[in-house]
Amino acid sequence: MSNKFIVEGLNGKKTLRGEIRIGGAKNAILKALAATVLFDDEVQMTNVPDIEDVKRMRELLLALKTEPTVLKKEIAEKFRASIVLSGPVLARYGKVEFPFPGGCVLGERSIDLFLNGFRAMGAAVEEDDSYFTITCPSTPLGVNKLKGARIVFPLVSVTGTETLMMAAVLAEGQTVLENAAMEPEIADLAFYLNECGAKIEGAGTPTITITGGNLLHAGGTPYHTPPDRIETGSFAILAALAGEDITITNCNPNWVEVPLKLLEQAGVTIETGKDFIRIKKSDKPYKMVSVRTHEYPGFATDLQAPMAVFMSQCEGEGSILETIFDGRFRYVDDLVVMGASMVVMNPHRVLIRGPKELSRKNLASPDLRGGLAYILAATVAEGTSTIDNAYLIDRGYEHIEERLRKLGLNIKREAV
Repeated sequence: MSNKFIVEGLNGKKTLRGEIRIGGAKNAILKALAATVLFDDEVQMTNVPDIEDVKRMRELLLALKTEPTVLKKEIAEKFRASIVLSGPVLARYGKVEFPFPGGCVLGERSIDLFLNGFRAMGAAVEEDDSYFTITCPSTPLGVNKLKGARIVFPLVSVTGTETLMMAAVLAEGQTVLENAAMEPEIADLAFYLNECGAKIEGAGTPTITITGGNLLHAGGTPYHTPPDRIETGSFAILAALAGEDITITNCNPNWVEVPLKLLEQAGVTIETGKDFIRIKKSDKPYKMVSVRTHEYPGFATDLQAPMAVFMSQCEGEGSILETIFDGRFRYVDDLVVMGASMVVMNPHRVLIRGPKELSRKNLASPDLRGGLAYILAATVAEGTSTIDNAYLIDRGYEHIEERLRKLGLNIKREAV
């Protein structure tokens, strides 16, 4: 059964107040769940977000009990993080079969980074209409095992870095990943794997060195999911748009320094502590800023759609330059119908003029982050808006309507 959100807009008024707690990071827990394949015992996990992508990853892991080398097509195609499971499965069982990963449609995304990385580690790659089949080389003892290698990423890739880092944990010899992604979730995962027996150095820098070894052992040491920095940035933007006095708790402000700095440049009043961000209402109009997405520690691509809504309420003219994906401006047409002044100049740049009053609209989430942007737009708009495809938003935001209601927003979920 599909669901939709119904949001009664505040018509530009900043009346939301209270506290909103950040949940466990989607982009951390999915990789930690995939890493459990590398263990010889049970892994306990805490602060696990109740989101749809976590449910899909669990389903994939359960399916491995009957076919330990196959990532079920009907599950894996539902979310793109499914591909990270290919590395641990290949490293442990010597073979993996998986479909092209699914999830949000965000333009061209080749998986050559993954396939070429596996090839560099000695694996053979075959492809048919449904599956990629990767097989490790055979050792003199007749065991299929990956070999350590030096891998240079032509483009920075978060999932590529994580997948090959995990694969290298059980490989023979040393693997060096160059031009690796530096997202804090990668360093967080490496720290936990090291606690359990892995030998990973440099995670969080452009060069990661992994010395392969045996299966890992948790020994009762739990994995604690860090706070979600994308959710943190999204709620900071919401607070700037519609908050009278909102405190975001259980977060790491250091992980969202760039978006917070841009909000401050626009005139948003922000106070930060060790694990909180407080945003108070400003009576002065916000000044326009421009955004360029970039790999961490730059402005996250997952925050550009919510930021576009914020910019629509600022004075002046600015632009968003999307450097990670093409096809990520699919939300623009709907925001224009709501009243925003936005022009897509090319697949990587949108021009925004403001401020513009937004009005109610019946919308359908185009993807996970675009769906959240629609909730933000509906919040500041006049009238009552509906947002279909709630499932896409549920993939990354836990019980979003319940949490926003506690801030004073009139939002509810209904079956379609």
